[in-house]
Amino acid sequence: MRILGRIALGLLAVALGLAAVVVVRTLTYEAPAGADTSDVVLAGPVPVDVARAAQRLSAAIQIPTVRHQDRAEDQPAEWDRLHALLQAAYPAAHGAMTREVVDAQTLIYTWAGTDPSLAPIILMAHQDVVPVTAGTEADWKHPPFAGVIAEDAVWGRGAIDDKGSLIGLFEAIEILAGQGFKPKRTVILLSGGDEEVLGSGAQAAARLLQARGVKAEFVLDEGLVVLSDNPITGGRLAVIGTAEKGYGTLKVTARATGGHSSAPPPDAGGVATLAKAITAIVEAPFPLAFRGPGADMLKTVAPDAPFAVRMAVANEWLFGPLLTRQVGATPAGAALLHTTIAPTMLKGSPKENVLPQDATAWINYRIAPGDSSASVMAKAKAAVGDLPVTLAWNATPGEPSPVSSTDSWAWKTLAAVARDVTGAPVAPSLVTAATDSRWMHPVAKDVYRFQPVEFAMSDIQMIHGTNEHLSLKNLEAMVQFYARLIATAAG
Repeated sequence: MRILGRIALGLLAVALGLAAVVVVRTLTYEAPAGADTSDVVLAGPVPVDVARAAQRLSAAIQIPTVRHQDRAEDQPAEWDRLHALLQAAYPAAHGAMTREVVDAQTLIYTWAGTDPSLAPIILMAHQDVVPVTAGTEADWKHPPFAGVIAEDAVWGRGAIDDKGSLIGLFEAIEILAGQGFKPKRTVILLSGGDEEVLGSGAQAAARLLQARGVKAEFVLDEGLVVLSDNPITGGRLAVIGTAEKGYGTLKVTARATGGHSSAPPPDAGGVATLAKAITAIVEAPFPLAFRGPGADMLKTVAPDAPFAVRMAVANEWLFGPLLTRQVGATPAGAALLHTTIAPTMLKGSPKENVLPQDATAWINYRIAPGDSSASVMAKAKAAVGDLPVTLAWNATPGEPSPVSSTDSWAWKTLAAVARDVTGAPVAPSLVTAATDSRWMHPVAKDVYRFQPVEFAMSDIQMIHGTNEHLSLKNLEAMVQFYARLIATAAG
């Protein structure tokens, strides 16, 4: 009994010691380095004519620069109309900058700095938009390409993604140029013409800048936003993307004899084989891991989170598996912590009573930092084993981007302006979609992804969806943010 008592006392002492370590680490936990922006000297606010900006955004929305999956359906003349609108609406900006057009109607504007020894900055916003899904037009409160200004917002396809940013940038530059501002650091405005179909224009622009020896201090493109109800603290949070996932679509093909459906083979044919292959791939997911930019967001906001969250983050060595399960409990949270697998398209027989000679599936992967297209292919091949299918990339996959710094001058400047304009705390995170900025890493030290607009989590679905609109408040914040960022970073 004495031995058992001693064991019990020893276990109690260990438990108390462990609890003490957990509590002390929790109470003393601080956000990772890079959060302090107190040494950044911010440029002041500028006067914004939001009614004028809204009219110009409305006009831009009315020009349907739609990129289709089948590029033959595109209407290049619409890009010419948009370019003409920008030139007519922003004379001071066009007087201050030089203009070039490269592949896929992509625009490169250069506002030359007075000090060529300073590395430039690159600001991005694309011109093209996704189509409106056929048959959903009547679901819109206002016609999707009418650019209606109502209910203190501008309505239409592209209002957020990404003509709002494009107009916001031009409004900001027009204001600064009109005030006689002359940047010390060169400012490059890059506007891709085909971001929605994987961005050959941005690639061409990056190659041109690289050939010229450009190495920008930072790039800023679309990506993340200010969340009014972020799921960690429930409050406002400006989330800046420091990396984005890679992109690849795997083509899985099952070949078969084909024939009449009245006499199927014992294995039921290619469609059944394909179904087994899809199931095998989906049922071998990439494991969730509390690492990278997705985890960095939680680490940054933990000091303001509920005690249980702060305790788990401060003691990741103990609660790591719990953190991973909690963050990964929703599709959006899980997407931050691993490579995702999404079957999206199928092709079989053209007729219901015909066995196809081949059945094909397309599986879309968003590849997390730490994985690669090679590891994705290896995992898929292992999953299908000896099933008679072939695996091939539908097109050359894009690898995950490098992770940009959260303690550089660029991060501190961007975070300071974002915090001052939006009034929200700032945190890094991972962009799970694809942007034109993924092509810019060879020409920049850091690449960030952020729009200074505020949405509730439930609002995000309107991007690429129905009733896309940008509030006048958000439009004004965009113009103010871009103007102050340029004046702070390049002034």
